[in-house]
Amino acid sequence: MKYIEILVKLRKIIRSINLESKKIEKELGISIPQLLVLQYLSDQEDYRAFAKDIKKYINLNASTVSGIISRLETKSLVAKLPKPNDKRAVYITLTAKGAELLQKSPTTLQEKLSHRLKKLTPQQINELDRNIELLTTIMDVEDLDAAPLITIKEITPTTKEL
Repeated sequence: MKYIEILVKLRKIIRSINLESKKIEKELGISIPQLLVLQYLSDQEDYRAFAKDIKKYINLNASTVSGIISRLETKSLVAKLPKPNDKRAVYITLTAKGAELLQKSPTTLQEKLSHRLKKLTPQQINELDRNIELLTTIMDVEDLDAAPLITIKEITPTTKEL
């Protein structure tokens, strides 16, 4: 019954993601995808990027990214600024308040996992990748949109899905 152990391990992973998502939302008042956008902007030259660059980074559809940016703008964590010499293009810029919030943010599960993955050998990474690919195939989830990190909203079914 080894497959039961696999299911339990998957449940532990999902539970840890749920707990982290709730912790981030409680402590910072933002979601994990919103935190990822702020972190991305903090790593960019002049702390700014175009929405299309953010979309590419977090691997979500344009309307979802637009909603994330709007919520961050409402909280004054980012600002939309026109590109000089091209008023049609708009930069999404990290504000001082957004940078301050990032200073308070705890180390995320994603950051811990990234740090630990970097310590693996190329052979271990390839093996892990093959096994995760097999798991996504078994679960029939290869074609789902996915941000770099799973959030509680992606795991919890909505009323319509029930």
